[in-house]
This record gives sequence, structure tokens and C-alpha cells, in this order.
Amino acid sequence: MIGLLQRVSEASVTVDDEIVGEIGRGLMVLVGVERGDSEAQADRLLERLLTYRVFPDADDKMNLSVSDVEGGLLLVSQFTLPADTRKGTRPSFTPAAAPEDGERLFSYLVERAQQRYNNVACGLFAADMKVVLVNDGPVTFWLQVSPQKH
Repeated sequence: MIGLLQRVSEASVTVDDEIVGEIGRGLMVLVGVERGDSEAQADRLLERLLTYRVFPDADDKMNLSVSDVEGGLLLVSQFTLPADTRKGTRPSFTPAAAPEDGERLFSYLVERAQQRYNNVACGLFAADMKVVLVNDGPVTFWLQVSPQKH
């Protein structure tokens, strides 16, 4: 599972001219579900999102998490994130999870986030969304939680 997180001063998601999710200061996270992902990857990604230190402390060092600053967490499903772009000029979506698996795991991630944290918003899975954000920094990180190899 992939989380492309951006530290934002504000962000929102609109579907059919209606805002379906918005936050002030916090993290806007594009979430890509890959083949082979399970609830274990969603749980680990959520743990990392809530504790990843990307906000400045009093010394202007990135030592505070979204939880520490009580910021918002905006989760947006992003089917294209796991695309294979290594060759050619057209992406391959083979690495992405099937739509039903992607929807199930994205919904699971949102539900777990809402259980663990009080400032969570989200986009709508598979909708044509308009995402607006003000990236603060800019600060952007790619977090990937791969299935365990046995």
C-alpha cells in the first residue's frame, strides 16, 4: 500500500461541485492499493501516517507528527499511484489492486483512521474528484508498506 503524503495548510476534495472532505493544517494523503495488500498493510500505513514526523517543532526541525499538532488527515484514493511507469509512454496498472479489493482496503483504512483519530476526512472511492491543496513547505513523502515476504 502506498501513501503519498503532503503536509498542507489546507486541502479539500470536491465531487460534483460538492465538498466531500476538507481539512485545515494537516496531511493530505493519496492512497494507492497494490495487488497483495491486506488489512495488515493498511494498519501499518495508518500507524506511519499518524506518527510520521513532518511538522516543525519550536526549533523548526521536523520532529512533530500530525497527531502531535492535532492536524487533519485527508485520505484520497488514488488508483494511478501504483502504476508501473518503467517503460514506454503509457502506464501499466497491473500492480494496482482490483477495484473491489482497492475499495475494501481503502474503506478499511478510513474506518480505522476514524476509530483512532478524531480529525479524519476522505474523498469518494472511484469518483471523479477535484483535489485542492496548499502544500506547506513544500513537504511531500512517499510511504510504501509492502506485503511481508515469507
